[in-house]
Amino acid sequence: MNLLFSNDKKGQYPDSWYAATANTLDPFPKLKGEVHADVCVVGGGYTGLSTALHLAENGFRVVVLEAQRVGFGASGRNGGQVGHGQNIDQASLEKKLGKADARLLWDIADASIKITRELAAKHAPDALFKPGHGSAYFSQKDADAGRKDCEYLAENYGFDGTYLDQAATAQIVGTDQYAGMVLDNNGGHLHPLNYALGLARGAVAAGAQIFEAAYVHNIIEGRSASDKTVVQTERGRVVADHVVLACNGYSNNLHRKTAARVMPINNYVVATEPLGARAQQILARDICVYDSKFVLNYYRLSEDGRLIFGGGESYGVKFPKDIAAKTRKPLEQLFPQLQGVEIDYAWGGTLGITTNRMPYFARVAPNIVTAAGYSGHGVALATLAGEIIAETIKGQSERFDVMARVPTLPFPGGRMFSTPVLGLAMTWYSLRDRLGI
Repeated sequence: MNLLFSNDKKGQYPDSWYAATANTLDPFPKLKGEVHADVCVVGGGYTGLSTALHLAENGFRVVVLEAQRVGFGASGRNGGQVGHGQNIDQASLEKKLGKADARLLWDIADASIKITRELAAKHAPDALFKPGHGSAYFSQKDADAGRKDCEYLAENYGFDGTYLDQAATAQIVGTDQYAGMVLDNNGGHLHPLNYALGLARGAVAAGAQIFEAAYVHNIIEGRSASDKTVVQTERGRVVADHVVLACNGYSNNLHRKTAARVMPINNYVVATEPLGARAQQILARDICVYDSKFVLNYYRLSEDGRLIFGGGESYGVKFPKDIAAKTRKPLEQLFPQLQGVEIDYAWGGTLGITTNRMPYFARVAPNIVTAAGYSGHGVALATLAGEIIAETIKGQSERFDVMARVPTLPFPGGRMFSTPVLGLAMTWYSLRDRLGI
């Protein structure tokens, strides 16, 4: 079954609060016949749109092929959280890769926050970026580790973060279940679909062409970097010097190397009814928060005072029949004062994870590059990935190469056999969460 069409109607955004409040674009045309380009980008999410924007601004002829609508996938459905750092702590990166590469990776993560804020301000002011990104911890052991990490990052990398103990955390977040929280003052949150649509507007204004309902079913690779590559859809094809695969969790089997290393998982989000005065009892500051559970909770307030809450995962193709019920359970466990709250919107989405939870950057053919598997850090890192890919195609690949040097092993047995194994792992870690192990 194809993840692009298994849970959603063709050509339609999911019934989310984001889609209901977005400044949507008219559909882009379908690809018909043959088109020539310097670069063909497959995928109209943050990676693809950012790549197109940066290349078009530098005079490249760019074509973006999106199977559904721009921002249709994780880019238009996520929690809107713009967090700092990679998914591996900095001390571990230093041990694995050496201090030089660890420093470069930190600088890349730092730059991802900066570019996201800049592009949101320039191309998507309606995305309403708000500063403040909290990492909350249930156990005192995890909170102590978070405090030490915050201190280490501040001393060695200039991290602008604040550690809050249990009492200080409870003054901001309406629960006493957290032992502490690290507040990243540069991170923040935004309206993810409006952000994606803003990037699309910027790319088109710079000269890029976008085609929707353009599902890519085959790529004919050039044998050398000087050969053309042909990207085929149902009704047309693009002949290009370079191809960028920017599909993340929706990669399917378009390219074997990426499919073996990027595993799709489904995640679920709800938006409650407007909370009115109760909103301040949930979040006293307009920040976003994610916590330390393996199947983590993440949440923020919307502009109209709803709680946007993400919780619950599944490995496989189909979304559950009752997403609201699946997500209500962790919501009410964390915020019992919202017992029985009305849920106005509930939706699912597919993201891509890797074995090490680091993004997978690679040259998968002589003139084909990919970036995927952001493992929940996609808003900022996918945005920067577009700039990194663009500079790589222009001939400057230092940042791409350092990302590509991070070893990303394939999932054992490929996607078919990894899915049940991941399901068992999720069940085990969920049990550990409930038992407080």
